[in-house]
Amino acid sequence: MRSVRARAALGATLVVAVALIGAGLAVLLVLRANLIDQADLQAEVAAREVAGALATGTPYEDVELDDDEDHPVQVTDEENRVVLVSKDLRAVTGTGATGVTPVPSASAGATPAPDDDDDGDDDDQDDDRSRPGRGEVSSDDPDFSDGTATVDRTTADYRFAAVEATTPDGVTLTVYAGAPLAAEQEAVNTVRGAMLTGLPVLLVVVAGVTWLVTRRALRPVEGIRQEMAAITASEDLARRVPEPDSRDEIAALARTTNETLTVLEASVERQRRFVADASHELRSPIASLRTQLEVAEAHPELLDLPGAVADTVRLQVLAADLLLLARLDAGEKPGGGTVELGALVREEVSQRTRDRIAVAVEVPEGGAFEVNGSRGQLSRVIGNLLDNAQRHAESSVAVSVEADGRGVRVEVRDDGAGVPEDERERIFERFVRLDDARSRDDGGAGLGLAIARDVAARHGGTLTVHRADEGGAAFRLWLPRPA
Repeated sequence: MRSVRARAALGATLVVAVALIGAGLAVLLVLRANLIDQADLQAEVAAREVAGALATGTPYEDVELDDDEDHPVQVTDEENRVVLVSKDLRAVTGTGATGVTPVPSASAGATPAPDDDDDGDDDDQDDDRSRPGRGEVSSDDPDFSDGTATVDRTTADYRFAAVEATTPDGVTLTVYAGAPLAAEQEAVNTVRGAMLTGLPVLLVVVAGVTWLVTRRALRPVEGIRQEMAAITASEDLARRVPEPDSRDEIAALARTTNETLTVLEASVERQRRFVADASHELRSPIASLRTQLEVAEAHPELLDLPGAVADTVRLQVLAADLLLLARLDAGEKPGGGTVELGALVREEVSQRTRDRIAVAVEVPEGGAFEVNGSRGQLSRVIGNLLDNAQRHAESSVAVSVEADGRGVRVEVRDDGAGVPEDERERIFERFVRLDDARSRDDGGAGLGLAIARDVAARHGGTLTVHRADEGGAAFRLWLPRPA
């Protein structure tokens, strides 16, 4: 029961079993009801034939009861006395009386005794109104009952119909005629036996077919599992699982698995490049700082203290950038606070009074430019964009804040050489520096724009680069407003 095939086979078998049992019971009930209706019709026809003969005044001894075994008959009078029975009827149950021996009574053709009260009794008149008239048979639906009858030493189950008839002499008789239920019982038993015999065979077939079909359907899954196990053992993320030709869920699973492997391979490769590039970038300031300290140890008068401080600051900035990228890669969520971008831009620009190029600020007064996120990370984004603009500008840098649809847009422009169109996505990769910015002093480590885009993405925004009206680059940061 631990395998999908076993559970699928068991589930399908149980469902089919419940459905077949329900359908079989319904068939048996309908079959039995139809057969009983047929027996009721036969019993009613036989009872009305006898009742019709009695209603016409035929004497009891002259009434034809030839079909005794198929339709046993018992006739009772108003006082429930047996006045006529089939010739070979030995015992009966389920009728108006259990007797099978006629008692002395006025015959159908006898003249009834006159009533002492000519006016009659009101109660008798009320009773007579519900009975058929003289020489008539009741037109109401007969009453039906189940019982048994012993005809010539053979006892069987019968369905009895009770029909009233009034003789020409005014005697109301009740005729009970039976129809055998043996055919109904035999048919029901035959169908039930066939169902009980065929049900286990059908369930075995269903279980076997489900097992085979499920096994065939899950065969690609086993291939995917084996390939994933091989990939795990070999650590070769370039391999892919086989994709079946079908267009079902398993094919979709294989495609999704390969897409996941592609993303995982790219992520691992990115991490490898990140580690390699970080090691390379860290090696230079550490080596330079170590060289200066070793020279200073041997010749203190040759110590380049400003250079050592610059290398230390560069090393500190690089380490901070690497730690931030590591936190972003680990899925660190931005804070849930609210940040006013207009005020944040003014604050960031106010700290750059000694920069080579002044920054012009364009923030509408009274505007509300609030977004959700981390104030520290968003300040880092704006700072990186301003650093990049001041590094490449000729004479001017401008930053503007404005509403843009359901968000806020911050744009940083410069009048430098701009970014070639084919390089506008590449500059956001880590440790990427264009040819004119590869010096240690000007180019940095190539992490500023990568950090800025990653932070923007973590905040649900975007960061793109375009051509500015001044001729240089225009970096556009868009962040959504609070919902």
